[in-house]
Amino acid sequence: MSAIVQTKRVTVPEIRAHKNAKPVVCLTCYHAHTARLLDEHVDLMLVGDSLGMVMHGLENTLGVTLEMMILHGKAVVRGSKRALITVDMPFGSYEESPQVAFRNAARVIQETGCTAVKLEGGERMAETIRYLTSRGIPVMGHIGLTPQMTQVMGGFKTQGRTQAEWPAIEADAKAVADAGAFSVVLEGIAEPLAAKITLEIAIPTIGIGASAECDGQILVLEDMLGLNPNPPRFVRQYASMGPDIENAVKSYATDVRSRRFPGIENVYSMKKTG
Repeated sequence: MSAIVQTKRVTVPEIRAHKNAKPVVCLTCYHAHTARLLDEHVDLMLVGDSLGMVMHGLENTLGVTLEMMILHGKAVVRGSKRALITVDMPFGSYEESPQVAFRNAARVIQETGCTAVKLEGGERMAETIRYLTSRGIPVMGHIGLTPQMTQVMGGFKTQGRTQAEWPAIEADAKAVADAGAFSVVLEGIAEPLAAKITLEIAIPTIGIGASAECDGQILVLEDMLGLNPNPPRFVRQYASMGPDIENAVKSYATDVRSRRFPGIENVYSMKKTG
């Protein structure tokens, strides 16, 4: 009788233990099929609110709803067995108060089966992060370029280009760490500052458009695979799947229009015998 080996998911303490050690490998993920493909190779999958643009064709993340995050979160959890799954809290679901944030975050955890949530903001969200973590909800922070605040920031702009900007961003990082977040995404932060923050705080920093000295890195999966025709400048593309998919569809369309399906004719022309 063979024993059934159950795969154990990566835990929050295991992610924290990556600090100053082996880099954390993270990617975004939005559906079950890609979750299965990523699962053995990443430590953490983020169901990011970038799904609004990647999956739903929105102009930004502001139109993403809690229901959308839960729908995609369920799919990623179902498609994976090992990686730690974190789900973004969408705009408007956590800013009002720690109590509202807890109610919505608890719903995300309960309905998706994910391990953690991510929310944007530094010092202004420290009270909320502390409220959630003290009540059993692991939180990943997100500072620097925060997409939900781009209308206030005036667009997607690198943060910390001048040293005059550094103290406020460093204070954000410290506030998130002190409030109990188990890791923090540093997005669009000038390299020297991101490297400095990584040395200063006790939790892993996950870079995206930040320093290679961060404790880990994350990319939007579709950007990395070459499915986005206009990826951010910092993205290294590891595949060119956009053109490959388009060429495959063109070939399929040609076959359909010419009624050419090699092998299928034989299936449909078979006669029952006996």
